[in-house]
Amino acid sequence: MNKLIAIFLIFFSVSIIAQRTCGTDAKIKERIQTVPGFEAHHKEIMEFIHNPNHKQSLFSRQSSSLATVVTIPVVFHILYKNANQNISDAQIQSQLDVLNKDYRKLNTDFNTVVPTAFKALGADMEIVFCKATKTPTGATTTGITRKSIPSNFSFDNDYYTASGQPAWDTTRYLNIWVGSFTDTSLLGFAYPPSSAGSDDDGLCISYKTFGTTGTALSPFNKGRTATHEIGHYFGLYHPWGQEGVTCGNPYVNDFTPTNDDRVSDTPETNNPYYECPAFPNNTNACTSTANGSMFMNYMEYVNDACMAFFTAGQKTIVRNALSGPRLSLLSSNGCGTLGLNEYEAVNAIAVYPNPVSSYFMITSPQTKIDEVELYNVLGQLVKTQKLIQTNNVINVQDLASGTYYLRIYNEGKFLKSDKIIKK
Repeated sequence: MNKLIAIFLIFFSVSIIAQRTCGTDAKIKERIQTVPGFEAHHKEIMEFIHNPNHKQSLFSRQSSSLATVVTIPVVFHILYKNANQNISDAQIQSQLDVLNKDYRKLNTDFNTVVPTAFKALGADMEIVFCKATKTPTGATTTGITRKSIPSNFSFDNDYYTASGQPAWDTTRYLNIWVGSFTDTSLLGFAYPPSSAGSDDDGLCISYKTFGTTGTALSPFNKGRTATHEIGHYFGLYHPWGQEGVTCGNPYVNDFTPTNDDRVSDTPETNNPYYECPAFPNNTNACTSTANGSMFMNYMEYVNDACMAFFTAGQKTIVRNALSGPRLSLLSSNGCGTLGLNEYEAVNAIAVYPNPVSSYFMITSPQTKIDEVELYNVLGQLVKTQKLIQTNNVINVQDLASGTYYLRIYNEGKFLKSDKIIKK
């Protein structure tokens, strides 16, 4: 009998994750404590993308494309300590399939999980995710990297380091790391748009909650942890704001306790919902209504089978992120099909010095360029300059210190983007 009990306990401990947990808030607080100036930067970026009156300032030449479907290149980094954690290509594909259904509102459970009262609020986010076909250097790739790591490796913190798997250019790819958390209660986390371009920017997720097959464990085996965390990657909050905050605390800033997710069409709550509540439910609602709380939203904490949509208000925030701090993803060729010669010509375009104090130069020995644009981290155009020769000098003396995104064109055709650091 004791032996049977022991076997049962072992099975139960490795097979069951009791409740959804998300490490995004903790990671943001950690960054504020360790990175000088990040708090102010984070506030600025999040204010920008959560402004409902924000007029998308995406690059003028692509303003029309943001009204249509955008494609995000993804690279999956598999960090494994044993053969079981080295998940299959099929499991990775299952996760990609879920993302592409959820972010296009093509998931069939939208019709069964979302009550009629909320269906009209459901939004097609108009985002498609593709496995990268080109590495940052232009080589052909499957969009998957794999690395064996030692048993004492801290996936929670070292996933992006040399001992883990360094990110591919985070301005051009959504990096997703899959591994085993030291904190076994953690399902995943993602950095918000305020971390765009950083070395650790992207999504970390447990191999136990990734995809719909293989090592994915119930009740988090329908790929919704990645859907949830990528929502954070694009700037979405949890619907309750911060756990344990009483109702009636409106948003002030990201570091003042609030129950407000800054989305007008998600009813305010004061705590997360877990498992699979029955509709309607007002347990955590700030105002009791006939429809109750929107606990079936992807940004909630319910089980995978009980979340099924984003709202139109959430879509606005995501599109604002894509028109500002995440805009460089739209010009990535990570899923492109440039020929080798064309790729080499574009890749030969050089920008230096970088970081820059007053002036930087652009050289293009193999292809003609005739115009550049500079955008700040909010996606606002700050400088346009026509180019007339092979070597061109760009004056940035009048720009404030910070990060900028450079776009290079020839006869209206976009060629290349680059991140510029103004000292």
